[in-house]
Amino acid sequence: MTRPLVVGIGEVLWDLLPAGPQFGGAPANVAMHAAALGAHAALVSAVGEDPEGREAVERLAASGVDSRAVARLPDRPTGVVRVTLDGSGQPSYDIATGSAWDAIPWSDAIAELVARADAVCFGSLAQRGPGSRGTVRRALGDVGRAAWRLFDVNLRQWWFDAEVLDTSLRLANAVKLNDEELPVVARLCDVVGDTPEVQLAGLMSKYGLALAALTAGPRGATLLTPTAAVAAPAPATRVTDTIGAGDAFTAALLVGLLSGASLSAVATRANAVAAHVCSQPGATPPIPPILRWS
Repeated sequence: MTRPLVVGIGEVLWDLLPAGPQFGGAPANVAMHAAALGAHAALVSAVGEDPEGREAVERLAASGVDSRAVARLPDRPTGVVRVTLDGSGQPSYDIATGSAWDAIPWSDAIAELVARADAVCFGSLAQRGPGSRGTVRRALGDVGRAAWRLFDVNLRQWWFDAEVLDTSLRLANAVKLNDEELPVVARLCDVVGDTPEVQLAGLMSKYGLALAALTAGPRGATLLTPTAAVAAPAPATRVTDTIGAGDAFTAALLVGLLSGASLSAVATRANAVAAHVCSQPGATPPIPPILRWS
């Protein structure tokens, strides 16, 4: 296939795990996985002028991710998140405030990237402050009409509200969320429904979305369009931790859609990539060649 351009917009940071720091941030993870799966990939974000920021940029480059739109801010630290894992590998997060990615400045590099992107991915966390919120929304306004604009919800702690969710869904043409996030998003966006299927369809109808993806961990995933619905089971896997699994699913989803694969094939491959990430420590382990789109 022709290599598409997938752009992540939002946070880049270090996850401080019990075993040591791991590179992370949902949009950064998506970009790195998209590159590993065969796409051109780029990130819009910001880091500090500190060792953590320099290493973050080096990690992106080593993974084949274009970091020209990652600003270096001397007055802000590179973001960190303290992560704890429960007995099943499920993470909880304590996200530092005042990080560089809270103040992503607009730049010509951002404008150039999003204008030629085939898909962009953004979430709710990077919109917690006015600086990055303005940049995220301006970038989405400059994305080409034919591109995917995927709102990967990623609810974290208390860093979201009804306005962020509603505006993001209006800027998007696709949404991806998990089974814990769906009822929260439906309630805050005034979408009624007693079942996940009805809530998901309600979101699609209210916001005119072309695609909705619902992940449910070991129960697999559902992809919904205005004319089709596909449910794909998750492959059996031994979970090391689930950090980055949703981001891997998102990357595989976007690269698969851009490859022209069937909805069923996209759902199956995205589940397989997410399961592989669950079986490995950290958010961005190497992706086996068999899972890449070719």
